[in-house]
Amino acid sequence: MRSRWGQVRWGWRTEHEATNGPASRPVAFADRSDVAPLAVVGDRLATGLVDITSDLTALDTNGFWAVVIPFDSPPVCARFETVRPARPWPGPPWVGPPLEAWRSNLDRAHYEDGIRSVRAAIADGDVYQVNLTRRLRAPLPAGADIAALGAALAIGNPAPFSAVVRLPEHGVAVASASPERFLSRRGDAIRSSPIKGTAATADGFTTKDRAENVMITDLVRNDLGRVCEYGSVTVPSLLAVEAHPGLAHLVTTVEGRLRSGIGWAGLLDATFPPGSVTGAPKLASLDQIARLEPEPRGVYCGAVGWVDADRRAGDLNVAIRTFWIEGDELNFGTGGAVTWDSTPEGEWAETELKASRLLRVATGASVPTSQP
Repeated sequence: MRSRWGQVRWGWRTEHEATNGPASRPVAFADRSDVAPLAVVGDRLATGLVDITSDLTALDTNGFWAVVIPFDSPPVCARFETVRPARPWPGPPWVGPPLEAWRSNLDRAHYEDGIRSVRAAIADGDVYQVNLTRRLRAPLPAGADIAALGAALAIGNPAPFSAVVRLPEHGVAVASASPERFLSRRGDAIRSSPIKGTAATADGFTTKDRAENVMITDLVRNDLGRVCEYGSVTVPSLLAVEAHPGLAHLVTTVEGRLRSGIGWAGLLDATFPPGSVTGAPKLASLDQIARLEPEPRGVYCGAVGWVDADRRAGDLNVAIRTFWIEGDELNFGTGGAVTWDSTPEGEWAETELKASRLLRVATGASVPTSQP
């Protein structure tokens, strides 16, 4: 199965690279040569960078890989030599930009106009649901280290699928506090747990929240069905309530058994980008996203995680509640699912709810970790 992404590899030089020189980098998020590459994924600290590639078939070869797949640019797969249990951050604490420094690429009026536009597309029968997002950015403090931000997030907003990936020579600096599993693999067993439905408290969910979850559950079942054995795709848990710092979510789990001969490249080709951050139908919702969002999403709404090729195992998150460095700016994304029952005011408020706690943590402030 041919990947949708161009393939670039450093460390393992391809024949083309040996003749013409190295290919261009697939992403450019940050460039600091004074810090060492590392990844903190799955409660493990990976150091000693061996290889880096955008070829997803490498994830079925050997070794331990940290994986960053931006929403709209080629993946970055980094193989590390040493993997050990993660330890507390030994460096200086994170000090981030003040709250008032953050700016949105869509102000409230334009975001609410986008909600109205999606509802019009739903009325016309073009889509059922679209995940509309906006990007926040603030000036990057001098000497900022994304690993220090990852440590601050681990304290102020602990998350089950958190990840930090720092690859300074390749422009990657990501700190994710994601609550959402995109793909887990253990041998041929595949699991996805889409989050759809957000409320300030566990008793605040509406009919709209449940409807958007069921729509995306059906989409994820279809995506996994493209690469799983016939009849193996099941939904062992539907609309489970999960409490996370500052809010609650509805979470559904979809499982399947991967067909023989399908590896990570085929699995991701069938399922990426995650349905929970696109909409339904997926291709039609992507058209709406391209029309309404003013710039690429970058790492936000992509996937970050780890793959142990030797054990045929891995976990990738959906890169929500995620910060990344691009140029001299710190970036963060927020958004939500728009359905027919959405209101412009309600959707804007949801993006604010999702962002507020994380932005406070990113200032370097102490934030209580109590659940809703």
